[in-house]
Amino acid sequence: MDPTPDQILVQRVQRGDQVAFELLVMKYQRRIFRLIMRFIRDPAQAEDVAQETFLRAYRAIPQFRGESQFYTWLYRIAVNTAKKAIAEGAREVSLHEHPGDGGETSGFDEHLSDLETPEAVLAGRQVVRTVNAAIDGLPEDLRTAIALREIEGMSYEDIARAMSCPVGTVRSRIFRAREAIARQLRPLLGRKPGGRW
Repeated sequence: MDPTPDQILVQRVQRGDQVAFELLVMKYQRRIFRLIMRFIRDPAQAEDVAQETFLRAYRAIPQFRGESQFYTWLYRIAVNTAKKAIAEGAREVSLHEHPGDGGETSGFDEHLSDLETPEAVLAGRQVVRTVNAAIDGLPEDLRTAIALREIEGMSYEDIARAMSCPVGTVRSRIFRAREAIARQLRPLLGRKPGGRW
């Protein structure tokens, strides 16, 4: 099997090619920053944590053996770096970005502009707030699993590697997270138990 572009760049970095690492940074810096913004609401601090993430990755890359995708490995470093920053007094954990920063929230309000009436817009915003609050209220393992699946679009297998747990555990966590969010949404949407959100 031919190596992926990431694998080629990693191999070049491991041979001492700093330009190859800069290319990896350019490819993933926005994605890593958005990821960290889900944990740390302060953009300036999130940028510091992103820089620290890439610094740690650069130091650790000689030991990277390619047993997982490069982004899965980098993701794990970013989450651990964000958790360390939070433990040292960072802002509260959140899956949505800081209001008004022009970034993504959690993907649930992307289609609000398609709604026509002010009442519909207001109801849509209430749904977004409810979803964000429900996600914020989840235990960390459920919050991380649902973010990786629904926001990052990662496969169950990649999530299992990123979270260092079996695929069955990932499926259980995502199911429980979805159920918790659905319970919060049912009063707004008038759905009966068992419906998907």
